[in-house]
Amino acid sequence: MALIFVTGASSGLGRDTAVALMERGHDVVVHARRAERFAAEHRQWTGTVTGDLSEMDAVHEVARQANEFGRFDAVIHNAGALHPPEAIPVNVIAPYVLTAVMVKPARLIYLSSSMHRGGSADLTRLASLRASYSDTKLWLTALSQAVAFRWADTVSHSVDPGWVPTRMGGSAAPDDRTEGRRTQVSLATAPEVVPASGGYWHHLRTERPQASATDPDFQRRLIDELTRITGVSLDAQ
Repeated sequence: MALIFVTGASSGLGRDTAVALMERGHDVVVHARRAERFAAEHRQWTGTVTGDLSEMDAVHEVARQANEFGRFDAVIHNAGALHPPEAIPVNVIAPYVLTAVMVKPARLIYLSSSMHRGGSADLTRLASLRASYSDTKLWLTALSQAVAFRWADTVSHSVDPGWVPTRMGGSAAPDDRTEGRRTQVSLATAPEVVPASGGYWHHLRTERPQASATDPDFQRRLIDELTRITGVSLDAQ
């Protein structure tokens, strides 16, 4: 039985993932922007964490709440935003800060997207908040790769769940919603995964991400810029 934290778990793939993990007997801590998102729930979550991931002070508060549960076996960074101005804070800055500030888990899983392939490596867009959804998912994928390289004792993977019919994906999305959460559930709980760390996954198979994501120089520049913007060092732990 694993202790797992899922961000953005009040709806969509985050909720699907959390429910699937709980039904498999795992202890699941769920996050939502507001407490009332879980008020009508009758599920026996191990715990709930609330906070707006587009606001820096709230991100630190989310980390504080999460750390009260101790060291997680897996953290699934599922929360996402499609449009500016929330896309960069929610999709990149919050996962970075949570990764740096929370107690290091055994496994980290970041929800990317096939759209990262169209993202830009121009990091001037990061500080200006003038970035597309594709840009943010490229940077998040590179963050996952950087963590895999830097933290030998923590597994790190990114997942493209497909274009699924959720509130963000829209009702016309062509991919299967059940398939959309299978990979992150597996990565969080499987006894062994190949590769052990640093994979970019789609429907239980690894794929090659956009070249910038695996470029050590780009990863370094990304981490340096995130450190400058947030005042939080990834390697402080």
